[in-house]
Amino acid sequence: MVLLALMQANAAVLDVEANCAAVDEAARKAAAAGAQLLLTPELFPVGYAPLRIRAELDPAALPAIRRTLAGIATRHGIALVYSLPAVTGEGDWQITATLVDAQGTELLSYAKVQLFGAEEQQAFTPAGDAPGVVDFQGVRTSLVICYDVEFPETVRAAAVRGARLVLVPTALSEGFEAVPQLLVRARALENRVTVAYANHSGTEDGCDFLGGSVIAAPDGSLLAEAGTGPELLFAELPEPAGGEVPVAYLDDLRPETYRSWGS
Repeated sequence: MVLLALMQANAAVLDVEANCAAVDEAARKAAAAGAQLLLTPELFPVGYAPLRIRAELDPAALPAIRRTLAGIATRHGIALVYSLPAVTGEGDWQITATLVDAQGTELLSYAKVQLFGAEEQQAFTPAGDAPGVVDFQGVRTSLVICYDVEFPETVRAAAVRGARLVLVPTALSEGFEAVPQLLVRARALENRVTVAYANHSGTEDGCDFLGGSVIAAPDGSLLAEAGTGPELLFAELPEPAGGEVPVAYLDDLRPETYRSWGS
């Protein structure tokens, strides 16, 4: 049995010390409750403010932030998913997510493919690599970020690579309630995966966040759901379905036919 914890919280833009302290406290509580993994929101250690991050964050500080977050995982004996900017060898800024284990060792990383809105598109460069998949506590696990989950192709790419758990750090503002309540649940159902979606709460740099984080089961039902404020969610990952599933979407895919459509 894998117990997943999900952190929904309000970050302080560019106050890395305060934000990492909040992650540390959530990790402490999650580990004490027996969770093996804590999922945190998109760009939480630096706060969500794409243009300010690009203008004011010194990329030389990023390795130390990553060491701090890995240290949190090690100190509390819990795996951690965090999201930070990264700068490629070509100088492109990207939004990334990283899974480290309870010893602080990096297991998986991912760079955001679908950038949302003018500010993200101005501050960052979209990535192009498909989601990777890694074994975590016997569960094939993948990462995507925020707007990525709103496109069926991203979660499907993880699922066809064997993922059964998709972890999604996000920064979703008010007015988009359909994303966690409809799209995230649809991604879970159509791919027969568990999808955990961790959002910010409150206001950061003028952006009012929805909250509303969810953990959706492979049948599309909700295992856990947050309100609008800070919250720590927990859910046990469902055991793999025995026998036939009601609709075996992944077994019935016809990729050659879809390619012939030219879409």
